[in-house]
Amino acid sequence: MSLDDVLSKIDADLSTSIDRLMEFLRIPSISTDPAYKESVDKAADWLVADLQSIGIHAEKRATPGHPMVVGHVGDDADAPHLLFYGHYDVQPVDPLNLWKRDPFDPALEETEHGQVIRGRGASDDKGQLMTFVEACRAWKAVHGKLPCRITFFFEGEEESGSPSLVPFLEANKDELKADLALVCDTSMVSRGVPSIASQLRGMLKDEFTIIGPRIDLHSGHYGGPGLNPLREIARIVASFYDEETGRVAVEGFYEGVHEVPTDQLRQWENCGFDEAEYLNSVGYTQPHGEKGYSTLEQQWARPTLEINGLWGGYNGAGSKTVIPSEAHCKITCRLVGDMDPDKLRDKIRKHVEDRLSPDAKVVWDNDLEGSPASVMNLDRPEFEAARGALSDEWNREAVFTGMGGSIPVVGYFNSVLGLDSMLVGFANDDDAIHSPNEKYDVKSFHKGIRSWARILDALTH
Repeated sequence: MSLDDVLSKIDADLSTSIDRLMEFLRIPSISTDPAYKESVDKAADWLVADLQSIGIHAEKRATPGHPMVVGHVGDDADAPHLLFYGHYDVQPVDPLNLWKRDPFDPALEETEHGQVIRGRGASDDKGQLMTFVEACRAWKAVHGKLPCRITFFFEGEEESGSPSLVPFLEANKDELKADLALVCDTSMVSRGVPSIASQLRGMLKDEFTIIGPRIDLHSGHYGGPGLNPLREIARIVASFYDEETGRVAVEGFYEGVHEVPTDQLRQWENCGFDEAEYLNSVGYTQPHGEKGYSTLEQQWARPTLEINGLWGGYNGAGSKTVIPSEAHCKITCRLVGDMDPDKLRDKIRKHVEDRLSPDAKVVWDNDLEGSPASVMNLDRPEFEAARGALSDEWNREAVFTGMGGSIPVVGYFNSVLGLDSMLVGFANDDDAIHSPNEKYDVKSFHKGIRSWARILDALTH
């Protein structure tokens, strides 16, 4: 028996694999909404039963929030030991009226790019998670056992901030340690181009309120002499940026940022990314970020400071002639390289406080969130082995890419478990994750399963 036998088994069982995924997708495991607590629990039970059906010792583990699912297989101390991570919780479905069908009644649909699986969680992350499980199922069916020791670790709170993750990792670090973590919660740089993420941007969140008068004021009585917090906050927000260069103008913002090596830039330039399609798909005609850097560099390798919410005053129908007492702003920063989220928070706050007008004061949010960027250890031989396996499956050279988003678990695997991570995913940019009408291409699901079988083979020979 060989890898070819496993791949043939995957092909023969594809329709059954899709049926299993459909069953999993019907469970509305929305982790952020307490109304769905039982459904999240049901999804964890479903995973435990499914893993047990292929001979994996799997359990549901309680946390202060939603449960973790942990499974183990293999006892050969000399064999490689892999940890596979995914999350079984999903995003809320609002606005429901924009869905073409019930988000938790998944179905196969025909599109211009082929057949897709339509439903919440199809791409993020149930479909991706199941590509690995189905690869293991086929391998076990053909060979009678899996090729190495594997720990399965599935989280139920990823879409709601992972509050139980770090305490769980710390409490179970000896059990969860492995040689390498595999994560399937990423996408391909372009349709049909297999991708391994080599770096992830970190994240910093903050929120502030500018307070002026002690109450809302009549704009006829105080218009002119009165400080308007909305005008104040608009001026300060504008000062975050250099209009000519597109750079963030906060002093010290770029400390810890590194330029991308030339050889990596060349690989990105030849990865099949279509800048025009990427921009046009959301209504842009050109990039609007930092001048002198390509769209991919801006997305993967440069830091940002984004305004996510800006509000205050009267927002109802008609007008209300007031000078509001308060104005509010939510910001996030994407971090790269060695940027320190705590130090950066201090720099941003100083920038705001140094620019306050007399009679204005700022109140900062105390719910601090921040995680540094992650850079994968591409010197490990497993990365090139996996790249070769993906290239063979997709008949196209696999590429090492960056990622504009953040996956905090990768940093926690490193800091708590001492684990390097390899991120391989098969989503496409048009999968509408977190949005109405989420989908996952059947080709991504099918070839994702085959890809993991090839990677398992490459990492264990």
